[in-house]
Amino acid sequence: MHMAPGTSGIGVAIAVPIAIWILSYYTKIHDLYNFDPNGIPGAFEPFLAKYLKITEVIIGLATGSIVLLVGSSALHGQAGHLPWFYASPLYLLAFCVLYGLAFSVWLTFHYEDYQHRGRHTKAAYALCETLGFASLFCFVLGYLWLIYRVTS
Repeated sequence: MHMAPGTSGIGVAIAVPIAIWILSYYTKIHDLYNFDPNGIPGAFEPFLAKYLKITEVIIGLATGSIVLLVGSSALHGQAGHLPWFYASPLYLLAFCVLYGLAFSVWLTFHYEDYQHRGRHTKAAYALCETLGFASLFCFVLGYLWLIYRVTS
């Protein structure tokens, strides 16, 4: 029995944030962290804008790639379907978008919450790092996998 197309990509996309979470959470030594550099209120806002812009670019590239690949499938003459081996890298790019959106929402929401309550916990910090780096890793792995599939 064969695995469904894309199963490997989905497995990697699920394993990546788990590994990042473990590394991120268990390397934090304090229970609470200061979101704003040097404790200056609002000092994180320029960084927030940069992080959101980087995420926006990654999401744009990943969604553009998905649309381009899926849209070009009509030109391949296989009844509008891409070959099965494109499924895994496409899933990785899709998870990149999912993690990137979750990162943007979580970072914005949590920073606003931090401004009101002044608490940035180890778990919240680890989740933020996990979502951001999972998006980046899925993007890079998806592209590397796609390049491998296209050239081999």
